[in-house]
Amino acid sequence: MAAKPRIALIIGSTRPSRFADTPAQWMLKQAQARDDMDVELIDLRDHPLPFFDEVSSNLYVPSQNPEAIRWQQKVGQYDGYIFVVAEYNHSITGVLKNALDQAYNEWVRKPFTAIAYGGTGGARALEHLRGIGIELQMVSTKSAVHIGGGDFFSIHPFMGNQPIETIEANLTASATAALDELAWWAKATMAAR
Repeated sequence: MAAKPRIALIIGSTRPSRFADTPAQWMLKQAQARDDMDVELIDLRDHPLPFFDEVSSNLYVPSQNPEAIRWQQKVGQYDGYIFVVAEYNHSITGVLKNALDQAYNEWVRKPFTAIAYGGTGGARALEHLRGIGIELQMVSTKSAVHIGGGDFFSIHPFMGNQPIETIEANLTASATAALDELAWWAKATMAAR
């Protein structure tokens, strides 16, 4: 298969004071350094989705809202996804859950990985994302990047405010593993689809 998988790196937080840009840009750099995928950043700020209010999932009934349709067309272009996952109250953000709910057919049989962050490295939020992904018929990688504990506090702008490069040595191996798995699954699912 000659075509490289097209991967979307989706920022899953829209708050004005979000931290997400720091891990998103770092992960984008890691992914773009590879020659086995093409990666594009997608910011949910650029997709003002309403709260899900369709008659049903687009698995069953075409969506009516123009923003939902634009979102479906956008995410449908990709062969896999990297989610930037903030942990809010032990789960993913409401805006990310809403974005996932606004599409269905577009996610099916496509892989994803994540870079998650928070006090516990976003682990609880990522576990919720994996459960949602299974229901959307997605394939989760085993590996992911977690920024937690002292590393998280050292680079968060309201705490240590260090550049992310100061903890890069702690992230690189997991990023490589996550991206290796994502590339493999993207190629496998592309061939199967």
